Amino acid sequence: MSRSKNKRQLITLTNSRSPISESYRALRTNIDFSSIDEKLQVIMVSSAGPGEGKSTTIANLAVAYAQSERNTLLIDADLRKPTAHHTFSVSNRWGLSSVISKQCTIEEVVQMTDIPNLNVMTSGTIPPNPAEMLGSNRMSAIIEHLKSQYDVILIDTPPLLAVTDAQIVASKCDGAILVVDQGKVKRDIAKKAIQNLQAVNARILGVVLNNVKRKANEEAYYYYYGAQE
Repeated sequence: MSRSKNKRQLITLTNSRSPISESYRALRTNIDFSSIDEKLQVIMVSSAGPGEGKSTTIANLAVAYAQSERNTLLIDADLRKPTAHHTFSVSNRWGLSSVISKQCTIEEVVQMTDIPNLNVMTSGTIPPNPAEMLGSNRMSAIIEHLKSQYDVILIDTPPLLAVTDAQIVASKCDGAILVVDQGKVKRDIAKKAIQNLQAVNARILGVVLNNVKRKANEEAYYYYYGAQE
């Protein structure tokens, strides 16, 4: 299937004045104000299971940060089912897995997008050992290096209940956002995803409820809920 057919629509670009776009900006603002004394620079976005909208959420959130004139990087750390290269119409020949395996440097795989202030690091070739790569010291060093170059780093991961990848990445981030499809995920499943994050002492910044029906002419809203205790 061609890249154009897979391309995800970014409503923050195509309709920046829509209520949904405003919800992404509200999410950005709430993240900014969720910590007063500590800097939230590296933020992970995940979901309990597949198809809940985590990659759409993180892509639009990245655009919202870039639109606030902050130097933003989106890292596709979903080394099992990556999507960022489709979303931003960039190559995935080299990416995060290439840097971790020392085939390329960070500078060689970070790509500019058509959006000012927004760069992306795609997943690269899907490796046979994603969890081991993400849990490596090399991954930690990559994040530390990038923190000196970007104001905000957003990391997309596989779903929490599918594999351990998201828990591993969460332990390397300043905070985590959980995306939940209101009409798809039961409360106990969402609770289990939160418990998985808590098990690695991840700082849960909040939960984004996806596909919240509001009015007949509004398909979905994205809401931010305060930090979990």
